[in-house]
Amino acid sequence: MPRSATKTRQTILDAAYVQFRRRGYARVSLDEIAAAARVTKRTLYYHFRSKDDLLGAVLEAQHQLALAAFKTFGDHLSGTPEEIVQRMFDDIAVWSTRPDFAGTGFTRFVIELADLPGHQARVIARRHKALLENQLGEVLRRAKVPGPEARARELMLLSEGTIVMLLVHRDRRYVAAASEAALRLLKR
Repeated sequence: MPRSATKTRQTILDAAYVQFRRRGYARVSLDEIAAAARVTKRTLYYHFRSKDDLLGAVLEAQHQLALAAFKTFGDHLSGTPEEIVQRMFDDIAVWSTRPDFAGTGFTRFVIELADLPGHQARVIARRHKALLENQLGEVLRRAKVPGPEARARELMLLSEGTIVMLLVHRDRRYVAAASEAALRLLKR
């Protein structure tokens, strides 16, 4: 029984996400993605014009999933400003203990594609990070944090930096250091 076009497209997206996430954009071929999705390369090209288009579609789908998850996460981030910061960095600490921890895909792809500022993956990542920052600003506004937009930007810098340092060093003391720095920012 043949698969529907929608199901086939989703199967390709899922396989591409796993491959890109594990190995990065440059180290994965379309042949490998097609094999992982159990489709022919011709079928893959029927749904996506190029590897760039496929990566864009993967990131767009992940953006939607991450926004939905962050809305739940945003609900989880409540209470005093100190409690919000503590939960935020506690979640990073827990996430970093997972065997498959590899940081955020959006950040990893932007770094990998640093020499291509107009690449659609970078455009999607920029939009994604800006929306997360805005949502964090809303969480801080509800918690009555003065200057919530500026504090959200600072917290994003600290959380992204923490994730990168965890990738580099695998040392969770960076989480504690970032959490302490975030708490000092809130006390200013």
